[in-house]
Amino acid sequence: MLTIKTFVWGVTDMSRAIEFWTAALDYEVKPGSDDEWTVLVPRTGEAIPRFALQKATSDRPRRHHLDLTPDDAEAEIARLVGLGATRVDDWRYEDDADYTVLRDPDGNTFCVLDSE
Repeated sequence: MLTIKTFVWGVTDMSRAIEFWTAALDYEVKPGSDDEWTVLVPRTGEAIPRFALQKATSDRPRRHHLDLTPDDAEAEIARLVGLGATRVDDWRYEDDADYTVLRDPDGNTFCVLDSE
């Protein structure tokens, strides 16, 4: 049996990624992180799975994905856009799509699910 310990997100601008993702998720940098590998944890303590940022060495698209569950989808989307995310307006949504695709400041896509 496998369990997920860490989601690793490839980024080209580590400081900007740290600024965006710590604010977006209300996480903080775990001590011992550096410019090549940064682990983010909730401000309230350790969590599994963790969210880590790894310095990418190429501009190729990275193959990773997050689905984020908000209390209020539109409010969270507005907050994330205010932090530097952008909407992916040309995404080909299926008719019953229950999510909005955004890009973080490094160009990585992620989804904000509709509020339930």
